[in-house]
Amino acid sequence: MKKETASSTLDATDRAILRHVQQDGALSTPQLAERLALSVTPCWRRLKRLQDDGYIRDYQANLDRRRLGLDVLAYVSLSFASVGNPQPNAFEALIGDHAQVLACHKITGNADYMLVVVAANLDHYSQFVEWLRAIPGIHTIHSNLALKEVKADSRLPLTEGD
Repeated sequence: MKKETASSTLDATDRAILRHVQQDGALSTPQLAERLALSVTPCWRRLKRLQDDGYIRDYQANLDRRRLGLDVLAYVSLSFASVGNPQPNAFEALIGDHAQVLACHKITGNADYMLVVVAANLDHYSQFVEWLRAIPGIHTIHSNLALKEVKADSRLPLTEGD
């Protein structure tokens, strides 16, 4: 028996809706309906259900970080001195509110967390690292600076059906 996953409850029209709004979040419901050859009301109902069911979390514009003066992109791995203490929980709360941190993942391997960080320049990035060093319990911090952005996309791959 095949185990049902959340994505297996999506039909081809649901997946098409997700592809279109992921490509262009500014589409109006009538525009989306036209692209899908649906009438507006059923399209709106499906879109609303996808939002209510959590498939669509929010909408945002993709901004050009360099045009906004954020020239440094860093991948930061860090480890805590001991794993079984409450310090990582406090760290997660702190990092969640820090605007320079685009992503934070608890990971396996040689580090406990991997961050994606932006900064205007190396001086500003250095200030961020000093802020990290002041957080209790952090044992090691390793930075990898991006030299060239080959691909940067947050769109998820969506297939016609599984």
